Order: sequence, then structure tokens, then C-alpha cells
Amino acid sequence: MGINEVFVVIWFLVILVAAYIEITTMDLTSVWFAIGAIVAFILAVIGVNFVIQLFVFILLSIALLISVKPLAKNYLRTNVVSTNADRLIGKVATCVKEIAPGERGQVKVDGQIWTAITEDGDAILVNEKVEILAIEGVKLIVMKQ
Repeated sequence: MGINEVFVVIWFLVILVAAYIEITTMDLTSVWFAIGAIVAFILAVIGVNFVIQLFVFILLSIALLISVKPLAKNYLRTNVVSTNADRLIGKVATCVKEIAPGERGQVKVDGQIWTAITEDGDAILVNEKVEILAIEGVKLIVMKQ
């Protein structure tokens, strides 16, 4: 196996790994690297120098990530299901599990316990009151009151 065939195999593996990551995360991030790897794979098949393959992969992947990802996210956001969870924003909750800086804790609001993180990274101790600022997925973003 020559050096060029090695690069073909490497790019094929990068395509598979990036595609697998995208399928499992559905984050619209790895797909752009998979596309960049496909182009680099084609360049490897036709015998282009590896440095050029790598340059094209990096440049194309980053360009797609920066330019196309926001457009794709907005386009795919059309089927967001509205919930009444946003009614919690602005409410006061009580910390039931300490929220360490950069870590998750738990707060209780309206009789329900939610995972929470702080907006500013401050520690929040058990029984301290917090204000709910936002909801990201299934966790609350809170600030010490």
C-alpha cells in the first residue's frame, strides 16, 4: 500500500467518524467536517499532495461550519414544539442541591425539581433563592437572587 492509498483510507475513516458523530449528536457540526473529508478523500484518490488535502479539508470544514450551520439550524427549527415551560422564566426557585461554579445542581419550583446551572458561574448553596432566567433543553439557567 503506497502513501497515497494510506491518505485515501485516512480520509475515508474521517468521513465515517464524522458521520457517526453527526448521526449520534444531531448537532449540525460534524456534518461539515464529513463534507470537508469527502472533498479531501476525492483529492487523495486523484493523487493531490497531502498538504493541499489537509488545507482544503480544514478551510472547507470551517467555512461550512461558520456560513451554512446557522442557516441550516434556522431552516430546521420550523418544527419546534411549544411548551408551557417558559412560564417558569422570571419565577423564584429554591436550590435543593448545591450548584458549584461550572457545575449542575438542582432547584425546586412549583413543586418540581429541575436541573440548573448558573448564568454567572457563582456557587449557589442549598436553600438559597434563585431567579430563573432561561431554559435550555431540560435545564434551567438561574441567578442568585
